Amino acid sequence: MNTIDKHFQTPYGAYQLQRLPLQKKQTLRAWDAADEYLLNYLHQENTLQPDSKLLILNDQFGALATCLNAYTPESWSDSSVSQLSTVHNYHLNQLQPAHHFIPSTETPKGLFTTVLIKIPKTSALLEDQLIKLKEHINADTKIIAAAMTRNIHTSTLMLFENILGTTTTSLAKKKARLIFSHYEKSETEIKSPYPKDYHVKSLGIHLSNHANLFSKDKLDYGSLLMLEQFKKLPQAKHIVDLGCGNGVLGIIAQRYQPQSNISFLDESYMAVASAKMNYDKIYKESRQSEFIVSDCLSQLPDSNVDLILCNPPFHQQHTIGDQIAWRMFTQSAKCLNKGGKLWIVGNQHLHYAAKLKKIFGNSKVIATNNKFQVITATSKR
Repeated sequence: MNTIDKHFQTPYGAYQLQRLPLQKKQTLRAWDAADEYLLNYLHQENTLQPDSKLLILNDQFGALATCLNAYTPESWSDSSVSQLSTVHNYHLNQLQPAHHFIPSTETPKGLFTTVLIKIPKTSALLEDQLIKLKEHINADTKIIAAAMTRNIHTSTLMLFENILGTTTTSLAKKKARLIFSHYEKSETEIKSPYPKDYHVKSLGIHLSNHANLFSKDKLDYGSLLMLEQFKKLPQAKHIVDLGCGNGVLGIIAQRYQPQSNISFLDESYMAVASAKMNYDKIYKESRQSEFIVSDCLSQLPDSNVDLILCNPPFHQQHTIGDQIAWRMFTQSAKCLNKGGKLWIVGNQHLHYAAKLKKIFGNSKVIATNNKFQVITATSKR
């Protein structure tokens, strides 16, 4: 599948960059004005030296790591798509794969002289990262964050100030801004509050969520509506919880179908870790299940699937859209056995029933309330 070529002109060279997943009609770039602002600042201030030890946080499509490849950067992120995108863009520009990726469920090693941070959508993830970062920086470390101005709030700056130390901001350029934070050793030790636990009374279970999960403090209303319909679930030998989050859909499906094999998939390392933690807490080793960090269904080893459960995201980081949900639906149509079913829940205004009918040739609304719909589609292949 081809996409429109995008060339990023920087002081460190010109690079061809693409967003993953690739799309025929890609209208979005693999970088933003905040990346551009940050790279220009680094060059103007001569921040990076040949011996710099560089750490990059939340480099969504690998734009920073690709442009700064000469400094052998390490990337720390919760997104497996970020990891795949960086490798893809390295290859696209014939670069040696010197980039090292660190998943969010692990921590970097050693001391870094320069830390570059793209502000993530979830402030809890930023909080968790800044707390863990403290062990790998000192007063000489250059810490520079970047984001579009609409994504920098007073609370964002307070996280830097309270966790790291004195924090200032740049002037805005092209609706982007930089944040400068100076590490100051504190006598008070700050521990990450994640993962967080909460009780779901209606299900009789406790759930734990790592920092980057959607709806960290309570079960979201869409999932609750879907779970209310699980007495109607068709019998299935192999069930996939796609975009599993904390795994609640697969966990409760296992309650109704104890003999089923459940696969939990998500592109977020923290989501898969949360799902495994919750599943093991409830079922221990008494059931068969697998937990896979995967770009949609791409890394699923066994495509012999009878039922897919999905509460799809409607954004990719700060970008709102249905491209991820659409990809989940089209891949589901290819993975399901004949007669297999996809169950989804989504906001009514997203018109998922029409999208599923276009892909599967059929769709049926199982339940609805004033905001959400639970919809099913059946594989005819």
